[in-house]
Amino acid sequence: MKSKIYLFIILVSSIHHFNAQEKSIAEKLVQEQIEGYNARNIEAFVKPYAEDVELYMFPNRLISKGKDAMRKDYSEMFRKLPELHCKIKNRIVNGNFIIDQESISGMRKGEKVVASAIYEIKDGKISKVYFLP
Repeated sequence: MKSKIYLFIILVSSIHHFNAQEKSIAEKLVQEQIEGYNARNIEAFVKPYAEDVELYMFPNRLISKGKDAMRKDYSEMFRKLPELHCKIKNRIVNGNFIIDQESISGMRKGEKVVASAIYEIKDGKISKVYFLP
């Protein structure tokens, strides 16, 4: 009986450790793209994204598909908005989902834009992003 209890404790500990690792990988990927965004470094920004990444206006309006489309759209935005900067106000980590509330400056003169994004991580890359209106 004691061996079954020990086995159960080891199993629960392993699951908790796996979930903690998964969260740290998901957070790392999202943070990596934020840092690339703030540096306006397009290659650093797109690196954590899957080749077939999909961007949506929540809940299901597709606005962009693929890393090449992202690279083109965001390169133009970085060029046009040299003061662009994103600060994370709140972050929720839930398994392979990261929900960020962001304060973005440099989009509108003298104004900060509050935005929320939901990032879905799959196979070690950001696979989908949902922007809340």
